Amino acid sequence: MSKQIKRIEWLSALVFMFIIFGCSKTTTIVVDNSPAITGTVYFTKTIVPILTKSCATTGCHSGSVAPNLTAPVAYSSLIVGNYVNTAKPELSEVYLFLTGKRSPTMPLGSANNPSNINALMLAWIKQGAKNN
Repeated sequence: MSKQIKRIEWLSALVFMFIIFGCSKTTTIVVDNSPAITGTVYFTKTIVPILTKSCATTGCHSGSVAPNLTAPVAYSSLIVGNYVNTAKPELSEVYLFLTGKRSPTMPLGSANNPSNINALMLAWIKQGAKNN
């Protein structure tokens, strides 16, 4: 009987350890519940203002951290830097950072962003990531 109790205690300890060490947060996923964007998303009229307000700020993507997302060079930085994948838009680096599938979730302190920033970025990429 003593051996059986020891086995149960040992098994319980292993299960407890598995649960404790198996539960850790490594990534924050941003769930996008906004409706799909069906109209044309223009880089200069829609994406650039979002990047300017939320990303191209001092100490962030204003030239000190790649990619440079200031208005004059944002398009080339995203395209030349391979942050956009028009063949598989959901695998675009910029989209993965926005959705939290790449860490850290961007933009940091997301309180100032339009709620549909992810949907807009994804729609723009799906539409061919044009410099329009």
